[in-house]
Amino acid sequence: MAKRKPDEPPKGAPAWQATFADLMNLLLCFFVMLFSMSTMDAQKFELLAASFSQTFSIFSGGASAIGDGVLIGMGVSQLNELDEYINSTGREPEGEDMPEDLKSAAEIVQQAQLEESEELAEKVEEVLEEKNLSSEIDIEITSQYVQLTLNGALLFDSGSVELKAESLPILNQVGIILQKYSTGTIEIEGHTDNVPMSGSKYSNNDELSDGRALSIFYYLVENTTLDPANIKHSGRGEYVPVADNSTAEGRAMNRRVEIRIYNSLSSY
Repeated sequence: MAKRKPDEPPKGAPAWQATFADLMNLLLCFFVMLFSMSTMDAQKFELLAASFSQTFSIFSGGASAIGDGVLIGMGVSQLNELDEYINSTGREPEGEDMPEDLKSAAEIVQQAQLEESEELAEKVEEVLEEKNLSSEIDIEITSQYVQLTLNGALLFDSGSVELKAESLPILNQVGIILQKYSTGTIEIEGHTDNVPMSGSKYSNNDELSDGRALSIFYYLVENTTLDPANIKHSGRGEYVPVADNSTAEGRAMNRRVEIRIYNSLSSY
């Protein structure tokens, strides 16, 4: 039995499309008529245009490019005017120095930060001298923080993250200092030398340094009233040495823990 050939669709567009097109034409005519009958407040329009120009840096006067000529997207004929346009918007061209007024303000802020760090360091030094700990803890300052550096051999046995019993009185004094003088973030960093790990449960110096910083963090949280949310801890491994790792003395200096007390003016 032969298969029936499907019926061909009727020629031309469906009837509903003609009705829809007539409706769209009528709506277009209706809105054109409304627009022709309306009046535009020129003053309000100028205020609106000025607002958009200031807020979104729209080119003034309906301009479509920087300066005269073809659009930048069509070539490079206007790139020589780009620097002038950037300056007109209040931005500094690439490679220019910071404006003198901003530079002066930055220097004033940095000086104030440094002075606060110096004041904090003096207070910490007084406590350390009073407790005869000046030889055990080194102090360094920047405009951002005061740093206390503790020798790793004083705190831990080789390859261990367990705090030595003789180090606990020192950490107690450090905790008192932190409670009294810290006003913001405290950062604990563990550091090691570059000698590979062997015979330890830690596979590398990264894990060891991180574990030591974490041990001090736990001790301070358990034995002080410091807010744990304000204390950061991290292990830096062997990557930030302060001495030459080729000598025993240098390696001993690199095995250390740094505790930074950020001042109240710090941007950290």
